[in-house]
Amino acid sequence: MRTTAIRAARTVAAAAVAVLVTGCGGDGVPSTATAATSPASFGQEEVRGDLEAAVAAAGLPAGKTEAGYSRSGRTAGPATTAAERKSAALITRLSPCVVSWSTEDTGFSTPATPTTPAAPTTEPADPRRQLDVVLADLEKRDWKKSAPSTEAPLTGNGTYFMAGYKKQGWTLHARHSSLRTWSQSTVMVTEDDCFSRVTEEEQALLDAT
Repeated sequence: MRTTAIRAARTVAAAAVAVLVTGCGGDGVPSTATAATSPASFGQEEVRGDLEAAVAAAGLPAGKTEAGYSRSGRTAGPATTAAERKSAALITRLSPCVVSWSTEDTGFSTPATPTTPAAPTTEPADPRRQLDVVLADLEKRDWKKSAPSTEAPLTGNGTYFMAGYKKQGWTLHARHSSLRTWSQSTVMVTEDDCFSRVTEEEQALLDAT
């Protein structure tokens, strides 16, 4: 069981890199022959709805939530090698099993300057606390913590936070990184049964992406 859990966690992490860094492959359209499907009662659109509602509750901008893998950031040109084609096909297959959201902020620690001595000072929203609001709203929507959340300092006056949740066959990983006046929050949600079917060969493709 521990080995299976570790493999699943590594698969999710590798997939997250593909989404947020390389944007490799996938147009979000499932293959009728190979795509795993979620239970009709709680599928990708329901997960996306929960996440969008939680983001709105935190006062964060709409339109950042995506179902499937983003094509943004993908290197120019089609996949050329056999490994790239296999990786692209794998990402396409997994796209119906993923919902993601991310936001990046700079300068959030600098308060607005009053125009007059009597003017009120408006403090910019703290991205880390906004993520707390997102997670609190998800808990109201029956997302249950799957492990204690952790927060650790980073070199250079920064912090790294992570938390995990589960609901009806889906696993949610939330992360926040901050360094001085820069911060990034990400949420990746994956369908458990879909990712449990990833083979060792496919895992290697994700690791190499």
